[in-house]
Amino acid sequence: MGSVTIRVLIADDQELVRTGLSMILDAQPDITVVGQASDGAEAVELARRLRPDVCVFDIRMPDVDGIEATRLLAGPDVDDPMAIVIITTFDLDEYVFAALRAGAKGFLLKDAGTELLTEAVRSAANGDALIAPNITVRLLEAFSRAEPASRPQPAEPLTDREEQVLIEVARGRSNSEIAASLYITLSTVKSHIASLMTKLGARNRVEIAIWAHQAGRMTPAPRPGVGDRATR
Repeated sequence: MGSVTIRVLIADDQELVRTGLSMILDAQPDITVVGQASDGAEAVELARRLRPDVCVFDIRMPDVDGIEATRLLAGPDVDDPMAIVIITTFDLDEYVFAALRAGAKGFLLKDAGTELLTEAVRSAANGDALIAPNITVRLLEAFSRAEPASRPQPAEPLTDREEQVLIEVARGRSNSEIAASLYITLSTVKSHIASLMTKLGARNRVEIAIWAHQAGRMTPAPRPGVGDRATR
């Protein structure tokens, strides 16, 4: 089967940033940048015309910002939502919450590095969501503090391996990191995540992680010499 090229649109009001992101992504064998926009209004117009597989938007742009552009292209009222990754220099929780509510499939800081950026684009293209691990952990801790009352239950019991993958996802680990940590293949990780989404009623890995925290599945920091285990 031939390789599939992921078509990407980039929007950032700084030309240097747009150029840098374009160079990074175009250098990948399975990604091509099909358009660039300098503000949110142009980004929305280009996205609707070009129909890219993934949009990479900065948050702070003139007139229409990245959050509003995301809402217009991927919000709950959009019939055919696009996959959008938000990338910003501003590590603020309110931006993360706003981006996710607007329908973003990823949230990264601009210093995240080439590997995380390309993985976020690939994840978004596959219908998954990836958020920078340091943001994920803080975000989920906020969810766990805010929802102490009722603990959700899975539609079906989780297997031991699914419990392990659940914990890894909730810690903000990528698929490749989970595969290395649990000594399983990448395709096996993806299979377990798909099963978790079905059993937990989650749409993506972010909702899987939120479920893990709300359900009390996260253990305290592991003691030296004690393996990571899900609480029963």
